Amino acid sequence: MAHLTEPQPSRHPNLVLIGYRATGKTSVGARLAEVLQRSFVDLDQVLVREAGRPIADIVAQGGWGEFRRLEKELVARYRDALGLVLATGGGVVLDSNNVAALRENGIIIWLRADPAAIQARLAQDQPRDANRPSLTGGDTIREAAAVAEARAPLYQAAAQISIDTTHRSVTQVVKLVLEALKTVMPGPWPTRSP
Repeated sequence: MAHLTEPQPSRHPNLVLIGYRATGKTSVGARLAEVLQRSFVDLDQVLVREAGRPIADIVAQGGWGEFRRLEKELVARYRDALGLVLATGGGVVLDSNNVAALRENGIIIWLRADPAAIQARLAQDQPRDANRPSLTGGDTIREAAAVAEARAPLYQAAAQISIDTTHRSVTQVVKLVLEALKTVMPGPWPTRSP
């Protein structure tokens, strides 16, 4: 599974995973790319690698505005890419230009989960995850429900497919994504078993 930093040519649309933190964008995206034999790109990971510092440091030094600026530049670079599975940062939908760029050559898939599941996943990841700094200045886990709810209309407006990951394994979510893709964009979807 390749992690690309530059777009690669292909004739297939990108599959773009959006959603709040801890809804499964990275794990589902990696598995979906494997099944479809595509390259997987986690935009947050590319941003961190290129910046040479974790998201928490970017935010601490330049604020969320600096992070959003870097994110927007990265999304613009992938505007003309095709054939990738892209996992975006949770706030990518806060900028309508990002959504337009991602939709240009992509099918946008919203991965969602109920607030309790998000909070449980964040609590499990928290000790080892420095890439999820607080969005509101408060406790990351406590803010999850409010921020996810506030962003829900933006995710919904951007997405062509919506999948609830709350009580589902990565394999189950990938199967649901593949089924939904067949209805959104008919045609051959070469797959291996998830």
